[in-house]
Amino acid sequence: MGAREVGLPEAVAGDGLPDRVTIWEVGPRDGLQNESGVVPVATKLEFLDRLADAGASVLEATSFVHPKWVPQLADAEELLAGLDRRAGVDYPVLVPNERGLERALAAGVDHVAIFASATASFARRNLNRSLDEQFAMFDPVVTRAKAEGLRVRGYVSMCFGDPWEGAVGREQVVGVGKRLLDMGCDQLSLGDTIGVATPGQVTALLAAFGDVDRLAVHFHDTYGQALANTLAALRAGVTAVDSSAGGLGGCPYAESATGNLATEDLVWMLDGLGIGHGFDLDRLADTSAWMAERLGRPSPSRVVRALRG
Repeated sequence: MGAREVGLPEAVAGDGLPDRVTIWEVGPRDGLQNESGVVPVATKLEFLDRLADAGASVLEATSFVHPKWVPQLADAEELLAGLDRRAGVDYPVLVPNERGLERALAAGVDHVAIFASATASFARRNLNRSLDEQFAMFDPVVTRAKAEGLRVRGYVSMCFGDPWEGAVGREQVVGVGKRLLDMGCDQLSLGDTIGVATPGQVTALLAAFGDVDRLAVHFHDTYGQALANTLAALRAGVTAVDSSAGGLGGCPYAESATGNLATEDLVWMLDGLGIGHGFDLDRLADTSAWMAERLGRPSPSRVVRALRG
């Protein structure tokens, strides 16, 4: 049964919501990085092509992390060499350090992302740095990237809770985020890495930042709160939302992190609110069902399951 057979949701606009949202599709990178079996590069390339056909405007393609740490993404150079880069589609990549940036520059990218932590425990486990030392690692990366004319996004993980430290103070998250923005990041994505946030926390954190023009949100659905948290962020003025086709993903450094907000679930909600986003839900659901078959398990996305069985 397809989306057009059941009908799309009635569009009823809500007060105080944006007219349009940019969906930062992380499925090809964040969605696949935690898969135990290596996905062939040809499958990844077809995944990217299918997502572009479905209307994606931002596709986070891969990461130049060391293959020892994330074997799934060891094919970054091969993937980018074979990628059909569509006009009007942005293909950012994650770079963990200066070596990763060098590899990205050699591959001809024009948009990179760095991945910081709001907590000391995760900075140590993920980056092998203290909370302050991580900035010394990122500063030359951002400086070089900007000098080369690249756009830079900063991720901040563990913004609402940390499996080792518990609740995370908003002032600590704001401090880390503003340091990255001051360093030169063009955009900051606030991550609920273990999916513990609730809408009130989201509203309070965004209020603590004040200006949300350069902020994006990245929610995991561990406790089923990702859509509610996204709606709270939209009401606070955020217009950039991270999601993963089919709800794929997790975090290789935080075992309690489950899948990302599913792009299809996000699109269904945005359609119901009359908010533009650029995706064709039919094609998107087909793509996620196709990938689920290749991964050998059902899609976690509720909308994919409802539309494709």
